[in-house]
Amino acid sequence: MFYFDPWLLIVTAPAILLMMWAQYRLRSTYTQGMQVGTPLTGAAAALHILESEGVTDVAIEETHGHLSDHYDPRDRVVRLSSEVFHSRSATAVGIAAHEAGHALQHAHGYVPLVLRNLAVPAAQFGGTAFTILVLMAFFLRQPQFLLFGIIAYSATVVFQLINLPVEFDASARAKRHLGELGIVEDSGATAVRKVLNAAALTYVAATLESLLTLVYYAFRFSTGSRSDDE
Repeated sequence: MFYFDPWLLIVTAPAILLMMWAQYRLRSTYTQGMQVGTPLTGAAAALHILESEGVTDVAIEETHGHLSDHYDPRDRVVRLSSEVFHSRSATAVGIAAHEAGHALQHAHGYVPLVLRNLAVPAAQFGGTAFTILVLMAFFLRQPQFLLFGIIAYSATVVFQLINLPVEFDASARAKRHLGELGIVEDSGATAVRKVLNAAALTYVAATLESLLTLVYYAFRFSTGSRSDDE
C-alpha cells in the first residue's frame, strides 16, 4: 500500500534546506545589489545588450509583481518587474541582462533552450498528472497508478535538468555583456554575480527536490511491488 509518510520529507530535506538557503541569499543579495548604482536602468541595459548583438525584434516591457521578470519566446518580449525596469542598480541590470540572455539564446538557436521550450507542455502535464495518479494509487490501492504517476513526473524532472544549463548560460551571458559594455564596474560586477549566483541556486534546489521526489516514489513503488509478490 502506498501512502504519504515522513520519509518523503526526510528524503527531500536536503533540497528543501538548500532552497531555504537560496531564497535567503537571493533576498539578501537582491537588497544589497539595489544599493549599488549603475548608469543604466534595467530596461535600458537589456535593450543595450540586445542591440549590441544585433537583436532588434525583441520588445522590453514592464510587468507587475516582484521577481516576475521573464522572457516570453512566443511574443519575443522581455518582461521586467517595475523595480527592475526603472531602477539604476546592479540588481536591476543583472536581472534584466539575464532575461536578455534568454532572448539572445532564442535568437541564436541555443539548443538547450529549444529543448526546454519543447518540454514545457509535457512538464506541466506531468506535474498535474503525477498528483492525481498518486492520489488514485493511495485511495484505490492500485500500485499501477503510482507507476504511471512516476512516468508522468519524469517529464518534470527532465525539464528541470534541461533548464539548468539554460539558466546558467543566460547568467554567463549577462555577466559577460554587462562587463564588456561597461554597464557595471568592479563593485557592480560583484553585486551582479552574487544576485545571479543566488538565483541559480534556487534552480539547483528545485531540480534536486524533483529528483529526490522521483527517487522516493520509485523506491515506494519498488518496495510495494515486492511486498505484494510475497
